[in-house]
Amino acid sequence: MKEIKLFCPATIANLSCGFDVLGLCLDNAGDEMIVRKVDQKGVRITKIAGADLPLETEKNVSGVAALAMLETLDELDFGFEIEIYKNIKAGSGIGSSAASSAGAVFGINELLGRPYSRKDLVQFAMQGEKLASGNAHADNVAPALLGGFTLVRSYAPLDIIRIDSPEELYATVVHPQIELKTSDARSVLKQNVSLKSAIMQWGNVGGLIAGLYTKDYDLIGRSLHDEIVEPLRSVLIPGFDQIKQTALENGALGSGISGSGPSIFALSRGKNTADQIAKAMSEVYEKMNLPYEIHVSKINPDGVRIL
Repeated sequence: MKEIKLFCPATIANLSCGFDVLGLCLDNAGDEMIVRKVDQKGVRITKIAGADLPLETEKNVSGVAALAMLETLDELDFGFEIEIYKNIKAGSGIGSSAASSAGAVFGINELLGRPYSRKDLVQFAMQGEKLASGNAHADNVAPALLGGFTLVRSYAPLDIIRIDSPEELYATVVHPQIELKTSDARSVLKQNVSLKSAIMQWGNVGGLIAGLYTKDYDLIGRSLHDEIVEPLRSVLIPGFDQIKQTALENGALGSGISGSGPSIFALSRGKNTADQIAKAMSEVYEKMNLPYEIHVSKINPDGVRIL
């Protein structure tokens, strides 16, 4: 096999209570990528469509992730070309950089005969995230590669647990058309939190994980509460409080900031409810005359996939 075409999915990170440790994979929003084996050594980004991003390998998240992976292998007498077709806007809060990072390492791994497992690939994709945000976090790249929900139990050593999604769980994500860089969204966070807030957050993380395993939709909803990050970041997102309240009034189990924002997610039971939430969210931004994109998606069980 000399060439592979991939779907590189969007993701929702943090999921309110799980800053930097929880994420899920979306099913119908994502980029496409072509990875090709070529005679010339190294990694080259030959085409990017849909976004103004650098072609230089060391300045592109997919290139950096690919190089991190190749450094661990015996020197190859061939190389790789990558074409990226971006459908996820940068700074949208649904894992644009993660999709590119995950796709690159997955594609090269396939062309090399899978020397690494999908879980192994997370450590390399994290290097693309480090370039994008200054922090090598895994809460987007892990679900992008593994599918379903993922929990990063530890970063040192890296320990990731994949969790199946309850069948009827849907995500609705609205992206107001402003860009909010992850690095800027991180700059508003406090380095210390109160013990009271931490205890509440630990309880919600445990509740959310328990709810996923037991398919207890009400418990999932009760656990989608952010005591620490959302109060600081929500002020950066136009209409956040109104969008969240609207989602809850229309049947959402819970709602919060997707990743670092500005996208806002809601989880719900069943597609009809998810569609109703999407309609209600849309009306809020239409009244504000703010352009937006909206996605309604099942939870993707597979992660990056071959097209």
